[in-house]
Amino acid sequence: MLNKNEIINYLTNDDINLFKTADKIRKDNVGDNIHLRGLIEFGNVCKRNCLYCGLRAENKNIKRYRLKEEDIIEIAKRGIWAGYKTIVLQSGEDDYYTKDKLCKIIENIKKFDVALTLSIGERPYKDYEAFKNAGADRYLLRIETTDKNLYKKMHPNASYENRLECLCNLKNLGYETGTGVLVGLEGQSIESLADDILFFKELNADMIGIGPFIPHPDTPLKDKFNKNAFNLALKVMAITRIIMPDINIPATTAMESINKNGRIIALQSGANVIMPNINKAEYAKNYQIYPNKAGINDDIIKEKKILEKKLASIKRFISKDKGNRYKKGV
Repeated sequence: MLNKNEIINYLTNDDINLFKTADKIRKDNVGDNIHLRGLIEFGNVCKRNCLYCGLRAENKNIKRYRLKEEDIIEIAKRGIWAGYKTIVLQSGEDDYYTKDKLCKIIENIKKFDVALTLSIGERPYKDYEAFKNAGADRYLLRIETTDKNLYKKMHPNASYENRLECLCNLKNLGYETGTGVLVGLEGQSIESLADDILFFKELNADMIGIGPFIPHPDTPLKDKFNKNAFNLALKVMAITRIIMPDINIPATTAMESINKNGRIIALQSGANVIMPNINKAEYAKNYQIYPNKAGINDDIIKEKKILEKKLASIKRFISKDKGNRYKKGV
């Protein structure tokens, strides 16, 4: 287990052995299989005003959409037919999708023997409980930063304490719980990134998503590009693998959006999950948390075959199971 000073040292120095070590730990603990999660971004309406996000409520330059329940289920079936063993339902924080509506969607998708992940933000405990009872297996709720002052600055009218409570509720309800951070935010310190990594361990999160910050032109942070965000995010990801050997770590789409080989690089630095977008392109292109998002294509079969070839080039293979967290010795 690395301590805070050791983590800071890794973050501030360029050591190629960091990535090699993370890759070996990944191989030894979760193997060479890559778990694919079919991502459906089913609505881009959001009541929040996070400074970094293109979906923020005050952005008037975005074409908003909400998919109907039957459309979400049909897109999920398309992904399942293409071979995806996990479906991820993601949206902005939107009260239009009530507990009952979402439970109906969950129940219908779970008929097809797949794992189901939700990424829909902060909800009351009773909602999380109902989703779990309806069949949801996993929940992704990124903390984005554990620096309370930075969190408050980035998330107007939102509560850091409530975010933590939601994560604890998810763990207590038995979800495989995912969280993560944005790397490269203005005002973010190396020390706070080290605290983020230690937080992942303390929470005992099952999946960690780490993405470089990409400025969106219709947000207050439009001019705050950090040229070091990609490399720093890669370091955070690698260190996270070292201290949490058996968790699932996605090679994020944001990495691919900055670097055309970003996901492959991430997969060689500790990652073992990819989350391809299986939504219809007409909707996916409007789910702009950040601009120029990679991987938007209606032909999900073709995209999957291209991905298989890329993975084979680094001797990695698509898993045929649901990709639960594998805890060695359990």
